[in-house]
Amino acid sequence: MKKCVVVEAVRTPIGKSGWNGMKKGGQFAQVSAQVLLGTAVSEVVRKVKDRSSAFDPRDIEDITVGCLSQIGEQGGNIGRLAVFLGDLPDEIAGMTIDRYCNAGLQAINSMAQAIMSACGDIMIAAGVEHMSHYPMMSSISAAEAAGFPVMISDKIYERNVFIPMGVSADMVAKKYNITREDCDKFALWSHQKATRALRAKEWYSKRIAPVKVPQSNGTTKMIDKDETVRIQSLDEPDIAYSKLTQLEPRFTPDGVHTPGNSSQIVDGAAAVMLMSEKKADELGLKPMATIKSMAVAGDDPTLMLLGPIPAMRKALARAGNLTVDDMDIVEPNEAFASPPLAFAKEFKYAFDDPRVNPTGGAIALGHPIGATGVIYFTEMIYELHRRNLRYGLETLCGGGGVGIATIVEREK
Repeated sequence: MKKCVVVEAVRTPIGKSGWNGMKKGGQFAQVSAQVLLGTAVSEVVRKVKDRSSAFDPRDIEDITVGCLSQIGEQGGNIGRLAVFLGDLPDEIAGMTIDRYCNAGLQAINSMAQAIMSACGDIMIAAGVEHMSHYPMMSSISAAEAAGFPVMISDKIYERNVFIPMGVSADMVAKKYNITREDCDKFALWSHQKATRALRAKEWYSKRIAPVKVPQSNGTTKMIDKDETVRIQSLDEPDIAYSKLTQLEPRFTPDGVHTPGNSSQIVDGAAAVMLMSEKKADELGLKPMATIKSMAVAGDDPTLMLLGPIPAMRKALARAGNLTVDDMDIVEPNEAFASPPLAFAKEFKYAFDDPRVNPTGGAIALGHPIGATGVIYFTEMIYELHRRNLRYGLETLCGGGGVGIATIVEREK
């Protein structure tokens, strides 16, 4: 099997969603998902070109894009459209993949698997979700609104596959005795870490693909920062925490999850360039990291959010019987506060372990479903380099009770 390495990774800034009755949309409300994806793909290719004059985009075998709501501007196999959006040669194929919140990391894993099995030497994995335009489950609701038949099997309802994720998150909290205070403190901590990362301007800018946004006066504004991070959490933590504690439970009357300790609904995209180690060496490209192992797992569709536990165990075993103690960064998706806290209990590390989401997670930055896995993979890769660390583990839970995990090793 070939060795698969990461040679470059970028993400767009993250914009607040204009959905759910917001009077004013976020910074990408008037920009299409195609613009976000095209920006990320073209930027990751540009950065590789800048590093290697021998790199030829025609040698890219495939692009796989994670995306949940594959309708409207995100439909029509946006993975293939990414070739044209990124101004790449027609010879490159393209595929769109959906594994709910796992989709972005699955795109990375699928492209890594293709390289490892000698089905190509250069691949792009990307993700996009414009939740201002297409909220979760909009593919079903749009079909219903258009009058098309939507015939859901009784078996799906019997297994509670479509139970709201927030309800599942509250169930996870009860199962692991996770309190409202635990969740609010974790949320505050996420914003504090994201604020520090935002202020480390040199490192922050390395991974950001700025997005051109047309203005009403005919000019163009370049967006190069996330608009979701609450900097008050670091500058005035007592005030910020007090605000968190005043929010009402959103999903169940006695639940612990609120809009403040759940992931933000946002817009964003990201892209990663993968190569075989041999090809990267031929092109004179020093890899950023090696894909060490990967795994997926299913779990109870009602609890839904605990799939990362068996997925992490599989990935750790496949990486040479490593343990969580060997990991320098642990990057669990913050879909809600309780799952990462449950993982901490399962693997016996502290709630505030500094290895956990060191640049903030989805509570602070947001969770653009199909793009999330690629966005936080990018964050993890850059943080490994910034701090000269070795191993990173990313994991995400997903709708219907699926989990995914990937371990990388930084190239020195």
